[in-house]
Amino acid sequence: MILPKFDYHEPTTLEEALRLLSELGGNARILAGGTDLLVRMKLKVEKPSHLISLRKIPGLDTIIPRENHGVTVGPFVTAADLSKNELISDRFAPVALAAGRLGAPGVRNRATLGGNIVNARPAADLPPALMVLDAVLKLKSASSEREILVGDFFVGPGESVIEPNELLVSVFMERPAPWSGGAYIKLGARKTLEISMVNVAVMLALQEPEGPIVDVKIALGAVAPTPVRALAAEEFLIGRQPSEQVFLEAGAIGVGMCQPITDHRGTMEYRCLMIETLTSRALNQAYQRAIAWKP
Repeated sequence: MILPKFDYHEPTTLEEALRLLSELGGNARILAGGTDLLVRMKLKVEKPSHLISLRKIPGLDTIIPRENHGVTVGPFVTAADLSKNELISDRFAPVALAAGRLGAPGVRNRATLGGNIVNARPAADLPPALMVLDAVLKLKSASSEREILVGDFFVGPGESVIEPNELLVSVFMERPAPWSGGAYIKLGARKTLEISMVNVAVMLALQEPEGPIVDVKIALGAVAPTPVRALAAEEFLIGRQPSEQVFLEAGAIGVGMCQPITDHRGTMEYRCLMIETLTSRALNQAYQRAIAWKP
């Protein structure tokens, strides 16, 4: 398979990239890692006339700690860098864990945070992890900018609220509260180079090491047209003492939030069973990290 013809642009500033997006509109696509876009172009699923590379724009591949506040991550940061970053692994564990399960090492070296978000695939690894951290996306055009919660970004499979002239320029995550812990679990037919059959991200906060649970967020991927929060399970958990039985009950409640399908990767019935099991397991892992929290 060969790529269709296109014009290649390599701006060196963000302003130049935004101007190109404004001028070229829907005929252009942003090229970051290219692990999804180039495949779809070879398959003739997408036929953009112009590709705008972000490779030479400084600052889009940085992870910037905000003093006692949070972290800002550029859209051009690769999955490999996210998975290895000490701050992300320590305080934003679901993101580091999800990045470490994305594809194979060669894919993780190219796939970017921005691409995994903007592609809006229901089975993508990073969106559920970002949702449990209430990540804020900054979208910018040549004439304006806006911020949006990642949970409000996705509309349907491959569809989001980003406009053709907008670029995702940063992702901000607030530092979690003390006694917080997170987890991410992905189920696929094999361990690498596999699209999720089900994935679960959890962020859990305790009032103190002995509990109770004062905040919890659960996000599920590959079980609905977009990643979804298991809000009923979260509501059930607030104020309860953590235990395996409580987590099992929360997992069962989480199934009700999903609309899984049957496809070549798994049946609807199997996915429902796995949602329950993996949610309970992720809650347990997040709890273990929460009680091990260190200032």
